[in-house]
Amino acid sequence: MFSFANIQALWLLLLLPALLGLFIASRRLRARRLKRFGRRESLSELMPDVSAYKPWIKIAVSLLLVTLAIVMILRPRAAGKAVVEDLKGFEAIVAVDVSNSMLAPSSNRPDAPSRLTTAKRLLEKLLDRLDGNKVGLIVFAGNAYTQVPLTTDIASAKMFIANLSTDMVPTQGTAIGEALHMAMNSFSPNEKMSKAVIVLTDGENFEDDAITAAKEAHKQGIQVDVIGIGDGEGANIPLADGSLLTDESGNVVVTRLDESTAKAIATEGEGVYVSASSSNAVSAVTGNLKSLKKSDLKRRSFDKNAEQFPIFAWIALAVLIISMLITRSKLAWLKNVNFFSSNGSKASK
Repeated sequence: MFSFANIQALWLLLLLPALLGLFIASRRLRARRLKRFGRRESLSELMPDVSAYKPWIKIAVSLLLVTLAIVMILRPRAAGKAVVEDLKGFEAIVAVDVSNSMLAPSSNRPDAPSRLTTAKRLLEKLLDRLDGNKVGLIVFAGNAYTQVPLTTDIASAKMFIANLSTDMVPTQGTAIGEALHMAMNSFSPNEKMSKAVIVLTDGENFEDDAITAAKEAHKQGIQVDVIGIGDGEGANIPLADGSLLTDESGNVVVTRLDESTAKAIATEGEGVYVSASSSNAVSAVTGNLKSLKKSDLKRRSFDKNAEQFPIFAWIALAVLIISMLITRSKLAWLKNVNFFSSNGSKASK
Protein backbone atom coordinates (compact mmCIF):
# COMPACT_ATOMS: atom_id res chain seq x y z
CA MET A 1 0.00 0.00 0.00
CA PHE A 2 1.27 3.45 -0.91
CA SER A 3 0.73 6.94 0.42
CA PHE A 4 1.66 10.13 -1.42
CA ALA A 5 3.61 13.08 -0.05
CA ASN A 6 2.13 15.51 -2.61
CA ILE A 7 -1.41 14.19 -2.92
CA GLN A 8 -2.60 17.65 -4.06
CA ALA A 9 -0.84 17.04 -7.38
CA LEU A 10 -3.40 14.39 -8.37
CA TRP A 11 -5.13 16.97 -10.56
CA LEU A 12 -2.21 16.59 -12.98
CA LEU A 13 -3.77 13.29 -14.08
CA LEU A 14 -6.28 15.40 -16.01
CA LEU A 15 -3.45 16.02 -18.46
CA LEU A 16 -3.73 12.43 -19.72
CA PRO A 17 -7.25 12.61 -21.28
CA ALA A 18 -6.47 16.13 -22.47
CA LEU A 19 -3.33 15.00 -24.32
CA LEU A 20 -5.11 11.97 -25.77
CA GLY A 21 -7.96 14.18 -26.95
CA LEU A 22 -5.54 16.54 -28.66
CA PHE A 23 -3.82 13.63 -30.39
CA ILE A 24 -7.11 12.17 -31.67
CA ALA A 25 -8.20 15.61 -32.87
CA SER A 26 -4.91 16.08 -34.74
CA ARG A 27 -5.24 12.65 -36.39
CA ARG A 28 -8.76 13.43 -37.55
CA LEU A 29 -7.65 16.80 -38.91
CA ARG A 30 -4.80 15.07 -40.75
CA ALA A 31 -7.21 12.53 -42.25
CA ARG A 32 -9.53 15.29 -43.49
CA ARG A 33 -6.67 17.16 -45.09
CA LEU A 34 -5.35 14.03 -46.83
CA LYS A 35 -8.83 13.25 -48.11
CA ARG A 36 -8.67 16.36 -50.27
CA PHE A 37 -5.85 14.82 -52.31
CA GLY A 38 -7.52 11.52 -53.12
CA ARG A 39 -8.56 8.15 -51.80
CA ARG A 40 -6.75 6.72 -48.77
CA GLU A 41 -5.66 3.59 -50.66
CA SER A 42 -4.07 5.66 -53.42
CA LEU A 43 -2.32 7.97 -50.99
CA SER A 44 -0.92 5.00 -49.06
CA GLU A 45 0.87 3.88 -52.22
CA LEU A 46 2.40 7.35 -52.55
CA MET A 47 3.64 7.25 -48.92
CA PRO A 48 5.02 3.71 -48.57
CA ASP A 49 7.22 4.51 -45.57
CA VAL A 50 4.52 6.17 -43.45
CA SER A 51 3.27 3.84 -40.72
CA ALA A 52 -0.38 3.87 -39.75
CA TYR A 53 0.35 2.38 -36.35
CA LYS A 54 3.55 4.07 -35.14
CA PRO A 55 1.80 7.34 -34.13
CA TRP A 56 -0.54 5.38 -31.84
CA ILE A 57 2.39 3.52 -30.32
CA LYS A 58 4.19 6.84 -29.90
CA ILE A 59 1.27 8.51 -28.08
CA ALA A 60 0.80 5.45 -25.85
CA VAL A 61 4.46 5.58 -24.81
CA SER A 62 4.27 9.36 -24.33
CA LEU A 63 1.19 9.05 -22.10
CA LEU A 64 2.97 6.38 -20.07
CA LEU A 65 5.93 8.74 -19.68
CA VAL A 66 3.66 11.59 -18.49
CA THR A 67 1.96 9.21 -16.04
CA LEU A 68 5.32 8.19 -14.58
CA ALA A 69 6.34 11.85 -14.25
CA ILE A 70 3.11 12.61 -12.35
CA VAL A 71 3.70 9.65 -10.05
CA MET A 72 7.18 11.02 -9.29
CA ILE A 73 5.68 14.43 -8.46
CA LEU A 74 3.18 12.72 -6.15
CA ARG A 75 6.16 11.15 -4.32
CA PRO A 76 4.82 7.68 -3.46
CA ARG A 77 5.89 6.27 -0.14
CA ALA A 78 5.80 2.71 1.11
CA ALA A 79 3.45 2.05 3.98
CA GLY A 80 4.85 1.28 7.40
CA LYS A 81 8.07 3.25 6.90
CA ALA A 82 7.18 6.27 9.05
CA VAL A 83 9.67 7.22 11.75
CA VAL A 84 8.47 9.16 14.78
CA GLU A 85 11.10 11.07 16.74
CA ASP A 86 10.61 12.37 20.26
CA LEU A 87 11.95 15.92 20.46
CA LYS A 88 12.00 18.75 22.93
CA GLY A 89 11.53 22.21 21.51
CA PHE A 90 9.27 25.22 21.07
CA GLU A 91 7.06 26.78 18.41
CA ALA A 92 8.41 29.64 16.31
CA ILE A 93 6.76 31.51 13.46
CA VAL A 94 8.86 33.64 11.14
CA ALA A 95 7.04 36.63 9.61
CA VAL A 96 8.75 38.01 6.50
CA ASP A 97 8.04 41.45 5.08
CA VAL A 98 7.42 41.24 1.30
CA SER A 99 6.24 44.80 0.72
CA ASN A 100 7.67 46.82 -2.18
CA SER A 101 10.11 48.59 0.14
CA MET A 102 11.93 45.27 0.50
CA LEU A 103 13.09 45.67 -3.11
CA ALA A 104 15.31 48.55 -2.02
CA PRO A 105 19.03 47.89 -1.39
CA SER A 106 19.83 46.62 2.09
CA SER A 107 22.63 49.18 2.46
CA ASN A 108 24.23 52.09 0.61
CA ARG A 109 26.99 49.91 -0.86
CA PRO A 110 26.87 49.77 -4.69
CA ASP A 111 26.83 45.96 -4.65
CA ALA A 112 24.33 45.63 -1.81
CA PRO A 113 21.63 42.98 -2.32
CA SER A 114 17.98 43.91 -1.94
CA ARG A 115 16.40 43.78 1.49
CA LEU A 116 14.30 40.82 0.36
CA THR A 117 17.38 38.89 -0.77
CA THR A 118 18.97 39.60 2.60
CA ALA A 119 15.80 38.40 4.33
CA LYS A 120 15.89 35.13 2.35
CA ARG A 121 19.50 34.48 3.36
CA LEU A 122 18.74 35.18 7.01
CA LEU A 123 15.61 33.02 6.85
CA GLU A 124 17.57 30.06 5.52
CA LYS A 125 20.09 30.36 8.35
CA LEU A 126 17.30 30.78 10.88
CA LEU A 127 15.50 27.64 9.77
CA ASP A 128 18.73 25.67 9.97
CA ARG A 129 19.22 26.85 13.56
CA LEU A 130 15.57 26.09 14.43
CA ASP A 131 15.73 22.45 13.34
CA GLY A 132 14.22 20.26 16.04
CA ASN A 133 11.47 22.77 16.80
CA LYS A 134 8.09 23.51 15.22
CA VAL A 135 8.40 26.30 12.67
CA GLY A 136 5.86 28.22 10.58
CA LEU A 137 6.18 30.93 7.92
CA ILE A 138 4.03 34.01 7.32
CA VAL A 139 4.49 36.65 4.62
CA PHE A 140 3.00 40.12 4.88
CA ALA A 141 2.68 43.44 3.12
CA GLY A 142 -0.70 45.23 3.30
CA ASN A 143 -2.13 41.88 4.45
CA ALA A 144 -0.65 38.76 5.98
CA TYR A 145 -0.80 35.20 4.66
CA THR A 146 0.36 31.86 6.05
CA GLN A 147 2.84 30.13 3.76
CA VAL A 148 3.88 27.24 5.98
CA PRO A 149 1.78 26.09 8.97
CA LEU A 150 3.67 24.94 12.04
CA THR A 151 5.76 21.91 11.16
CA THR A 152 8.84 20.04 12.31
CA ASP A 153 9.76 19.39 8.67
CA ILE A 154 12.34 22.14 8.26
CA ALA A 155 13.46 20.84 4.86
CA SER A 156 9.96 21.34 3.45
CA ALA A 157 9.70 24.81 4.98
CA LYS A 158 12.99 25.84 3.33
CA MET A 159 11.55 24.96 -0.09
CA PHE A 160 9.35 28.08 0.11
CA ILE A 161 12.24 30.51 0.59
CA ALA A 162 13.22 30.79 -3.09
CA ASN A 163 9.64 31.72 -4.06
CA LEU A 164 9.36 34.68 -1.69
CA SER A 165 8.62 37.83 -3.69
CA THR A 166 6.78 41.13 -3.43
CA ASP A 167 4.12 39.73 -5.81
CA MET A 168 2.91 37.22 -3.22
CA VAL A 169 0.65 39.74 -1.48
CA PRO A 170 -1.72 41.68 -3.77
CA THR A 171 -2.29 44.52 -1.29
CA GLN A 172 0.76 46.67 -0.78
CA GLY A 173 1.68 48.39 2.46
CA THR A 174 3.25 47.09 5.65
CA ALA A 175 0.97 45.54 8.27
CA ILE A 176 3.29 44.12 10.91
CA GLY A 177 0.44 44.13 13.43
CA GLU A 178 -1.71 41.91 11.23
CA ALA A 179 1.20 39.51 10.78
CA LEU A 180 1.61 39.30 14.56
CA HIS A 181 -2.11 38.65 15.06
CA MET A 182 -2.04 35.92 12.41
CA ALA A 183 0.95 34.35 14.13
CA MET A 184 -0.85 34.43 17.49
CA ASN A 185 -3.78 32.56 15.94
CA SER A 186 -1.49 30.04 14.24
CA PHE A 187 0.14 28.63 17.35
CA SER A 188 -1.13 25.47 19.01
CA PRO A 189 -3.60 25.95 21.89
CA ASN A 190 -1.16 24.26 24.28
CA GLU A 191 -0.53 26.91 26.94
CA LYS A 192 2.54 25.09 28.25
CA MET A 193 4.27 25.31 24.88
CA SER A 194 6.83 28.11 24.54
CA LYS A 195 6.16 30.31 21.50
CA ALA A 196 8.01 33.01 19.59
CA VAL A 197 7.55 35.21 16.54
CA ILE A 198 10.56 36.40 14.56
CA VAL A 199 9.84 39.37 12.30
CA LEU A 200 12.10 40.18 9.36
CA THR A 201 11.25 43.71 8.21
CA ASP A 202 12.50 47.17 7.39
CA GLY A 203 10.21 48.44 10.15
CA GLU A 204 8.18 50.85 8.02
CA ASN A 205 4.70 50.09 9.37
CA PHE A 206 1.86 52.04 7.76
CA GLU A 207 -1.25 49.92 8.19
CA ASP A 208 -1.78 49.18 11.90
CA ASP A 209 -0.46 49.41 15.44
CA ALA A 210 2.31 46.83 15.50
CA ILE A 211 3.57 47.90 18.93
CA THR A 212 0.18 47.22 20.56
CA ALA A 213 0.05 43.86 18.74
CA ALA A 214 3.48 42.95 20.16
CA LYS A 215 2.29 43.89 23.65
CA GLU A 216 -0.76 41.64 23.19
CA ALA A 217 1.48 38.80 22.02
CA HIS A 218 3.58 39.14 25.16
CA LYS A 219 0.45 38.91 27.32
CA GLN A 220 -0.25 35.58 25.63
CA GLY A 221 3.23 34.38 26.53
CA ILE A 222 4.62 34.85 23.00
CA GLN A 223 8.09 36.34 22.56
CA VAL A 224 8.57 38.73 19.63
CA ASP A 225 12.03 39.19 18.12
CA VAL A 226 12.77 41.57 15.26
CA ILE A 227 15.53 41.61 12.65
CA GLY A 228 15.71 45.04 11.01
CA ILE A 229 16.74 45.07 7.35
CA GLY A 230 18.06 48.18 5.62
CA ASP A 231 19.64 51.38 6.91
CA GLY A 232 18.51 54.80 8.07
CA GLU A 233 20.04 56.73 5.17
CA GLY A 234 17.21 55.85 2.80
CA ALA A 235 17.08 54.21 -0.60
CA ASN A 236 14.92 54.20 -3.72
CA ILE A 237 12.80 51.22 -4.73
CA PRO A 238 13.73 49.80 -8.16
CA LEU A 239 10.98 48.20 -10.25
CA ALA A 240 11.20 45.36 -12.76
CA ASP A 241 11.12 47.76 -15.75
CA GLY A 242 14.17 49.63 -14.47
CA SER A 243 12.23 52.64 -13.17
CA LEU A 244 11.90 53.77 -9.56
CA LEU A 245 8.74 53.55 -7.49
CA THR A 246 6.91 56.87 -7.18
CA ASP A 247 4.03 58.03 -5.00
CA GLU A 248 0.67 59.39 -6.17
CA SER A 249 2.22 62.82 -6.73
CA GLY A 250 4.95 61.42 -8.96
CA ASN A 251 7.72 61.84 -6.42
CA VAL A 252 10.33 59.10 -6.14
CA VAL A 253 9.73 57.09 -2.96
CA VAL A 254 12.56 56.97 -0.44
CA THR A 255 12.40 54.12 2.08
CA ARG A 256 14.37 53.95 5.32
CA LEU A 257 14.80 51.37 8.04
CA ASP A 258 12.51 52.49 10.87
CA GLU A 259 14.74 51.21 13.62
CA SER A 260 12.87 52.95 16.41
CA THR A 261 9.61 51.16 15.54
CA ALA A 262 11.38 47.83 15.12
CA LYS A 263 13.06 48.20 18.52
CA ALA A 264 9.77 49.20 20.16
CA ILE A 265 8.06 46.07 18.75
CA ALA A 266 10.83 43.86 20.16
CA THR A 267 10.75 45.65 23.51
CA GLU A 268 6.98 45.24 23.93
CA GLY A 269 7.29 41.62 22.84
CA GLU A 270 9.99 40.93 25.43
CA GLY A 271 12.31 39.91 22.62
CA VAL A 272 15.48 41.26 21.04
CA TYR A 273 16.09 43.61 18.16
CA VAL A 274 19.10 43.05 15.93
CA SER A 275 20.18 44.67 12.67
CA ALA A 276 20.54 42.42 9.66
CA SER A 277 23.86 44.13 8.94
CA SER A 278 25.29 42.56 12.08
CA SER A 279 27.42 39.49 11.41
CA ASN A 280 25.82 37.69 14.35
CA ALA A 281 22.19 38.66 13.65
CA VAL A 282 20.95 35.06 13.48
CA SER A 283 23.05 33.98 16.44
CA ALA A 284 21.66 36.84 18.56
CA VAL A 285 18.07 35.84 17.84
CA THR A 286 18.55 32.09 18.24
CA GLY A 287 20.63 32.70 21.36
CA ASN A 288 17.70 34.58 22.87
CA LEU A 289 15.33 31.76 21.88
CA LYS A 290 17.43 29.29 23.91
CA SER A 291 15.94 30.79 27.06
CA LEU A 292 12.52 29.46 26.06
CA LYS A 293 11.31 26.41 27.91
CA LYS A 294 11.27 23.34 25.71
CA SER A 295 8.29 21.00 25.55
CA ASP A 296 7.74 17.53 24.14
CA LEU A 297 7.35 17.43 20.36
CA LYS A 298 7.00 14.59 17.92
CA ARG A 299 8.46 14.67 14.42
CA ARG A 300 7.05 12.23 11.89
CA SER A 301 9.40 11.57 9.01
CA PHE A 302 10.18 8.84 6.48
CA ASP A 303 13.42 6.98 6.06
CA LYS A 304 15.12 6.81 2.67
CA ASN A 305 13.68 3.39 1.92
CA ALA A 306 10.14 4.81 2.17
CA GLU A 307 10.56 7.01 -0.88
CA GLN A 308 9.51 5.05 -3.96
CA PHE A 309 9.79 7.71 -6.66
CA PRO A 310 13.36 6.67 -7.68
CA ILE A 311 11.90 3.38 -8.96
CA PHE A 312 9.48 5.28 -11.18
CA ALA A 313 12.29 7.62 -12.24
CA TRP A 314 14.32 4.67 -13.59
CA ILE A 315 11.25 3.28 -15.37
CA ALA A 316 10.57 6.73 -16.84
CA LEU A 317 14.15 6.93 -18.11
CA ALA A 318 13.76 3.56 -19.85
CA VAL A 319 10.43 4.64 -21.38
CA LEU A 320 12.01 7.92 -22.54
CA ILE A 321 14.78 6.02 -24.33
CA ILE A 322 12.19 3.76 -25.98
CA SER A 323 10.20 6.82 -27.04
CA MET A 324 13.28 8.34 -28.67
CA LEU A 325 13.87 5.15 -30.63
CA ILE A 326 10.36 5.02 -32.06
CA THR A 327 10.31 6.64 -35.50
CA ARG A 328 7.30 7.49 -37.63
CA SER A 329 8.41 5.33 -40.54
CA LYS A 330 7.71 1.63 -40.91
CA LEU A 331 10.10 -1.04 -39.74
CA ALA A 332 12.09 -2.24 -42.76
CA TRP A 333 11.40 -5.95 -42.17
CA LEU A 334 7.64 -5.35 -41.82
CA LYS A 335 7.10 -3.14 -44.86
CA ASN A 336 5.64 -5.96 -46.97
CA VAL A 337 3.58 -7.62 -44.27
CA ASN A 338 -0.16 -7.06 -43.99
CA PHE A 339 -1.42 -8.30 -40.64
CA PHE A 340 -5.03 -7.73 -41.63
CA SER A 341 -5.05 -9.61 -44.98
CA SER A 342 -7.57 -12.45 -45.00
CA ASN A 343 -5.67 -14.52 -47.60
CA GLY A 344 -2.21 -13.96 -46.16
CA SER A 345 -1.08 -11.96 -49.20
CA LYS A 346 1.69 -9.43 -48.79
CA ALA A 347 0.92 -5.74 -48.84
CA SER A 348 2.32 -2.54 -47.44
CA LYS A 349 1.86 -2.04 -43.70
